[in-house]
Amino acid sequence: MTQVLLLGDSLVASNDWQNRMPSCQVTNLGMPGAMTSDVINSLDDVKDLHRQADVIMLMVGTNDILTGNFEFIHTLRKICVTLCKNYPAAEVLITSILPMDLPHLPYNTIPSLNCHIEALTMQTGCCYLNIHSRLKNLSVPIFEADGVHVTKKTYEIWSRTLLEHIAFLIEDD
Repeated sequence: MTQVLLLGDSLVASNDWQNRMPSCQVTNLGMPGAMTSDVINSLDDVKDLHRQADVIMLMVGTNDILTGNFEFIHTLRKICVTLCKNYPAAEVLITSILPMDLPHLPYNTIPSLNCHIEALTMQTGCCYLNIHSRLKNLSVPIFEADGVHVTKKTYEIWSRTLLEHIAFLIEDD
């Protein structure tokens, strides 16, 4: 059974990933409110408690953006390098920032950050999980009323996309 380790913020923590991915053994270490600095500071403990994973999915950066930290990409790069070092046999998937519509952000902020995230995945040997493109033109609501947390439909799409990547990775082995 494929062992999937999930890291990130409340967007990760708030989903029942195991129920949506019954063919995998899922460990959800999402932390509500987590920023990239929280994730990087947790990696030693994560490695000590979870020594093996086939796939690691990371979704973090939303809270950095909400607090005005647009330099989180540098910390995200360090997280990627550390995960690849700590789990050399695992596929590390970095999830794009979701298409949040926040009035205080300039129009192109999220797509620009996602370009940086995609580039750093290529530079670090990780994979880019582009949920943004799957969600941006949907005709159904993808966010709850707060504009940040996501609906059940969004989790369905995200889980399916993750499973597609896992199936491709398993087939490729």
